[in-house]
Amino acid sequence: MSVSRAGRRERYVQKTRAEVESLVARGVVMAGNAFSSVLLVKGQPGEGEGGGESLLAGADGKALRAALAALGYAPEDWAGLATWNSAGEPLSPALLREAVATLDPATLVVCDHAAVWAVREAYANDLSSLESLEEAMMADGVLVPLAGMRAMSLGGFADALADKDQKQLMWRRLKQLPPLGEPY
Repeated sequence: MSVSRAGRRERYVQKTRAEVESLVARGVVMAGNAFSSVLLVKGQPGEGEGGGESLLAGADGKALRAALAALGYAPEDWAGLATWNSAGEPLSPALLREAVATLDPATLVVCDHAAVWAVREAYANDLSSLESLEEAMMADGVLVPLAGMRAMSLGGFADALADKDQKQLMWRRLKQLPPLGEPY
């Protein structure tokens, strides 16, 4: 017996819901749309950020969402992931990698240097196989092919908002990540 398209979609939603609930039960801090193509990874909490919906609710989150919209992403096409848990402790590399795999983004945007360290640790084997040292180290502003995603470290996005030149640098980096077309 075949399952209808709507039935398959509902099963997919239920599976993802269960996986996200499992991550949340283990303290993973996330926000946004679990089915989005862009995942914004933060390693340092901003003012008032601890968990849940407060993640990326500050000026940096608003600026990132505005930049994504200017690039052509739908307003809801983003998810956020903290590299710390609900108790404020670092996520283990395995749990960080599981969270990224669960959210399954096409594009991984690493917002700050603390997040880069966490992503490097979680994806050490994948990164070490890259030929370019800049890619393997996830140098700021370098587009990196990583585990079926494209990834980029912005390098201190929140701090850059206070400086006009640094904001322009962040915009130049983000412009390398336009929405991907539908694969046909």
